[in-house]
Amino acid sequence: MDFEMQNQEKPIIEFNGVSKNYTNDTHALSDVNIKINRGEFVFVVGSSGAGKSTFMKLIMREEKANTGTIIVNNFNLTKMRRKQVPKLRRTMGIVFQDFRLIPTMNVFDNVAFAMHVVGEPKKKIRKEVARVLSLVGLGHKARSMPNQLSGGEQQRVGLARALVNNPDLIIADEPTGNVDPNMSYEIVSLLSAINRQGTTILMVTHDHNLVRDFRHRVIMLDGGRIVADNAGGLE
Repeated sequence: MDFEMQNQEKPIIEFNGVSKNYTNDTHALSDVNIKINRGEFVFVVGSSGAGKSTFMKLIMREEKANTGTIIVNNFNLTKMRRKQVPKLRRTMGIVFQDFRLIPTMNVFDNVAFAMHVVGEPKKKIRKEVARVLSLVGLGHKARSMPNQLSGGEQQRVGLARALVNNPDLIIADEPTGNVDPNMSYEIVSLLSAINRQGTTILMVTHDHNLVRDFRHRVIMLDGGRIVADNAGGLE
């Protein structure tokens, strides 16, 4: 087996004995062990306070674990220095519940901004932004301002921005929380299509109807622990 094949088989996310406590003595995560393989689509579910946000923040290295080891895309987050964090985050795209578009920039420039930050040349930026806007069905809205878009359209811009640097992993934190049910299905359908092209998707959601209908792997958190891990979705 060659090196490339071995590398493909390594989990993209691996938690080994991970616990996270905050200074107010809140036990956010307790002894979490999980592996997420490349190319998987995984829903993360659980009630408020179950540990979902902490789980995601640890993956993005917004927080550090108190105990255990975390490997994300071959980066050891436990030993990672602060100056290495931007390099880690360039391997992932992040989709937020509240869109986080820059209100003074049009759709094209909001998406292009993610490429300017990493120093991509203008010719590549024009090509890639056009490609991802077409992918999310917003090629005709490139010159529109965020306040001229519906909530669903704004979230699709957020998704285009997450995709434009071709990340290995997309983290979607309640991406359907501020859109209507029809658009929720559209967003998850888009994420599923992107996943079929090989991108790993990790999505936090409270919408169990979406989880049941799309039938991807489901990790359920409760009280900071993984209480269920179902490959075929929720019943």
